[in-house]
Amino acid sequence: MKGTCLITGASSGIGAALARKFADQEFNLIITGRDQTSLDEVRQTFANPDNAQIVTADLSKPEGVSHLIAEVEKLRLPVDILVNNAGIILRGNLNDHSIADIENLLHVNTQSLTRLTHHFLPGMITRDCGRILNVASVAAFQPIPGMDIYAASKAYVLSLSESLSEQLRGTGVSVTVLCPGVTRTRSTEQLADVLPSLLVSSPEEVAEEGFEALMARETIRIPGAPNKTAVMLSQLQPRTITRRIGGILSRLSPGVGINR
Repeated sequence: MKGTCLITGASSGIGAALARKFADQEFNLIITGRDQTSLDEVRQTFANPDNAQIVTADLSKPEGVSHLIAEVEKLRLPVDILVNNAGIILRGNLNDHSIADIENLLHVNTQSLTRLTHHFLPGMITRDCGRILNVASVAAFQPIPGMDIYAASKAYVLSLSESLSEQLRGTGVSVTVLCPGVTRTRSTEQLADVLPSLLVSSPEEVAEEGFEALMARETIRIPGAPNKTAVMLSQLQPRTITRRIGGILSRLSPGVGINR
């Protein structure tokens, strides 16, 4: 084994693709999500399923994070790589969502990620070796009306990851933030269906780039040339234009999506 990797939101989408990538590279795995059946199905796709442990946990609740940490500690496997992939997308106006849905998103996208990083980081620093991969989004680089809470939460992930990357320089621990564009998962099917295929990535493509960036200890990786160009342009143009373009794109895919 090359070490132990803990992946959140591993039951589908990018998380499942990342789990398969790490399994292919013969890492010991701890995969977590809410659905035991889906996690079992993902584990059965590994060449060596016995090298993967499953912990079910709902990261939208404070007790879910505490449960995950406690169960991982029981396994007595030092976490060498932490992949904070679990995330929730809400589409629509702020006032259209219930407080419960908003709090769930904020807990999964920001608080759980922060708590898990805070818990496992000291051990990595002590061992002088470790890697953290935080999955954000190209939405982190600009406000997106109609996806305001989601974009803001990913901006938090981007900012935190960049800050930690610099803070941990010289410690043997690196932090990488992965910022994919539209990826064909359960939460983005509607949007993926109306966009040109050139602008839509597969979970496997995103996972490949995330793994590569993590191993190279890069700070930021934006998969796909169109996404890189879009982010660059968003940083150069007036924020008024950026907001309006974001609003148009978000309205192409109404409804609510969840991706863990």
